[in-house]
Amino acid sequence: MLPEGCKICERGGKLVLFVTGLCTDSCYYCPLSEKRRNKDVVYANEREVFSDHDVIEEAHLMDAEGTGITGGDPILKLDRTIHYASLLKNEFHNHHIHLYTSGTLCTDETFEELENYIDEIRFHPQKDWSIIEKALNYDFDVGAEIPAIDKDYIERFVKYLEDIGAKFLNLNELEYSETNIEELRKRGFKFKENSAVKGSEEIALGIIEKYKDSDLIIHYCSSTFKDSVQLRERLKRRAKNVKKSYEEIEDCLIVRGVIDCFENIDSVYNFILENVEISEDIMEKDYFRNKIYIHWFALSEIVDILKKRKVKAGIVKEYPTYERKRMEYIPLV
Repeated sequence: MLPEGCKICERGGKLVLFVTGLCTDSCYYCPLSEKRRNKDVVYANEREVFSDHDVIEEAHLMDAEGTGITGGDPILKLDRTIHYASLLKNEFHNHHIHLYTSGTLCTDETFEELENYIDEIRFHPQKDWSIIEKALNYDFDVGAEIPAIDKDYIERFVKYLEDIGAKFLNLNELEYSETNIEELRKRGFKFKENSAVKGSEEIALGIIEKYKDSDLIIHYCSSTFKDSVQLRERLKRRAKNVKKSYEEIEDCLIVRGVIDCFENIDSVYNFILENVEISEDIMEKDYFRNKIYIHWFALSEIVDILKKRKVKAGIVKEYPTYERKRMEYIPLV
């Protein structure tokens, strides 16, 4: 049985709410990017947040069933964390919220403030494990989530969590990024091609096998699973809600044709309408970027006439995220 937060994550139903990049701890394996690490910024999924509307809209666009509040350490910005948790609870029915924290800054007062808004709390303790036991006095599902690095450490931690009656332990495959890879290299770690560190998976699976009869729920989340299942399912949810009439979905990507205009955009748009039987419903003008968006198949049919104009055109495949990150471009003109 998985923790409730993990069940929703598997379905791609969790909004990832990054409430701050600030943290009192300095984990050498922290994979946060430069634009987030030690920066007091807020992101809802991949979208930078500037208002409450941004958070609520992003949650609606992915049909969020719940939210994972993360950082940095959200406890450093407790008022902000509670504000967003309250906002989401009021907007959505039965919205499950889990929160990540090292626990370093947690007190009884912290737990009292969080109790009405947080359903599940996941600790990543650095030194003092006792804060986890203290959290058991409050109305949360209490567990821990750590990277699978040190087998002996994890076994001692499992014993502690069993003794205090914690509900779960999530083991994550250790991942490398451009911000932590040098620190990992210094410590002798080796790397796989999928952003994962060699040996981490074996440690996690060994722990699960050894403690398979434990009352403590022990779950392993691989780097591949996060990308191929959790992220993909979340992107699929968003894609079906943001897709326009001239766009199609391919797996979890948005596919459309793009015409870059190096002359007057209205002139190119009208030229297409005058020379081809085509519905305006499958085209859109973007004056800010001087582009015309069009159904990818329709674009492939008008390649020859576009060669008469000063344009560049192709088929693009993009993530259905707020910034529409381009994953592939197939030039046609």
